[in-house]
Amino acid sequence: MGAHAAARFAERISELGVIPADAGLLRMIATQPGRSQQSLAEELGVVPSRVVALVDNLERKGLIERRRNPQDRRNYALHLTTEGTHVMTEMRGIGSAHEDDICAALDDTQRARLAALLEAIAAQQGLTPGVHPGYQQRPR
Repeated sequence: MGAHAAARFAERISELGVIPADAGLLRMIATQPGRSQQSLAEELGVVPSRVVALVDNLERKGLIERRRNPQDRRNYALHLTTEGTHVMTEMRGIGSAHEDDICAALDDTQRARLAALLEAIAAQQGLTPGVHPGYQQRPR
């Protein structure tokens, strides 16, 4: 079911020119504008050079920009561009519709129970909330 849901989500957001990895990073930057690449690496549990490659990709797409951190000029603060903000807005709508479609067979009580059960399994497995474990894989 997870593979099916992930593939359908990837298909849905492809119209925005992004992939699921982009979506996750954009969400992380949108919820904490100005964060550093180092903080992303720590939260994702990856080496900083991996984050540089991911951030470079988003910057090439015009979705984020690096700004010198005024407190520490050696570091960059990450921010969504106007286009990045637009993509985030569109993805929220797509994500909501996707969840409704995937969970259409469940009523509200069942959906809440499913979410609670999945959160319990994720916690037991040591997964970081909101961080897809796929970020820790080596780039191809």
